[in-house]
Amino acid sequence: MAGAGADGERRIGVAMDYSDSAKKALEWAVDNLLRHGDTLVVVHVLHHGGEEAKHTLWAKSGSPLIPLSEFREPEVMKNYGVKADAEVLDMIDTAARQKQLKVVAKLYWGDAREKLCDGVEELKIDSLVMGSRGLGPIQRILMGSVTNYVLSHAPCPVTVVKGK
Repeated sequence: MAGAGADGERRIGVAMDYSDSAKKALEWAVDNLLRHGDTLVVVHVLHHGGEEAKHTLWAKSGSPLIPLSEFREPEVMKNYGVKADAEVLDMIDTAARQKQLKVVAKLYWGDAREKLCDGVEELKIDSLVMGSRGLGPIQRILMGSVTNYVLSHAPCPVTVVKGK
């Protein structure tokens, strides 16, 4: 891939909101895209809310990169306002062991559409995998589609995995 580092390492991003479709996207990335030695970047965008003041330092840039060893710890993730998900952690742990992946997480606060695109660019992600919530046409018009926005604006290939 064009964005792969000089050593051939690829950075594969998975947009994670812990929904069923995001879990399907992670599963698809593990089964079909990630190769031995790749870096898996789990990108999570939290909506602005009560924790916002706590994270003003990272409002624009997002959190520091969080290694898998910390991402696994419920107390660490609670500090970021994220509830650990055992199913996701199990998938990531298994893939990391089997494919010797480097795994990091990055958290952003704000509009998921913009923050995912910013994250792809900032983290030099070679390919992004995301789920599709399958909004109906009316919902998509009213709320806008994160998927459509990212497909149109992300500076890398994007794979959308349907939920069912």
